[in-house]
Amino acid sequence: MGERMAWAARRVRPGERRGEKMNRESFIKGIRDGIPIGLGYFAVSFSFGMLAAAGGLSAGQATLLSLLNLTSAGQVAGLNLIIAGSSYMEMALTQLTINLRYCLMSFSISQKLERDVSRFHRYIVAFGITDEIFGVTASQNGKVSPWYSYGAMSMAIPGWTVGTLLGAVSGSLLPGLITSALGIALYGMFLAVIIPPAKKSRAVLWVVLGSMAMSTLFQVVPLLKKVSTGFMIIIVTVAAAGAAAFLCPVKEEDQVPLQDQAPRDAEST
Repeated sequence: MGERMAWAARRVRPGERRGEKMNRESFIKGIRDGIPIGLGYFAVSFSFGMLAAAGGLSAGQATLLSLLNLTSAGQVAGLNLIIAGSSYMEMALTQLTINLRYCLMSFSISQKLERDVSRFHRYIVAFGITDEIFGVTASQNGKVSPWYSYGAMSMAIPGWTVGTLLGAVSGSLLPGLITSALGIALYGMFLAVIIPPAKKSRAVLWVVLGSMAMSTLFQVVPLLKKVSTGFMIIIVTVAAAGAAAFLCPVKEEDQVPLQDQAPRDAEST
């Protein structure tokens, strides 16, 4: 009986070793692809940390905010709502509206994972989804191991969190003139995110211009100025996105499934 158990153990071990090796390779590849993401997050979150400190948050609060959220647009909107003293309902609706895309991204990445991946791993992968991590994960050929996402997350999350911490600490130490100058970097990030797709797509351009026009109206028109910041963001986001979906719908034949997109990209290169 003992000999049979030892023989069975020897039969199982090679498979387990292969699985561990594949997980390790996927994790290392995720780290490599996540390094530039982490560096970029560090620069952006540094500015967010300074904004948080200027808004009255402590360094610990700002760092915890970045660690638990990992979303630039959602955090900036949430920070503005916190400073403005908005209600919890406004905060919840704003975050739901801004971050709803991550739910769709998680659905998509879930299809890239093997069927036998447990829900526990799927939940962790979904937590770490950002625009950039989604991009590098979706571009991988074939199925993706959750350990690849873990590798990318191990670079992105510390970069975002540590950058926020250093920014919050520096914001309380640096002179106000330098802090104000460095704070412009966050708005530069938004311009870098908006301009490239707006140059390629007229629909995106009209969405950006329409959002800017509506935001201006909420700041100028006396009646609209009474609307709180949170509900203003919700109204502008839903109105601009809804108008774009109605006026410039994306044709089904123009959409490329994720499983076909990566091979096509590889062939084009």
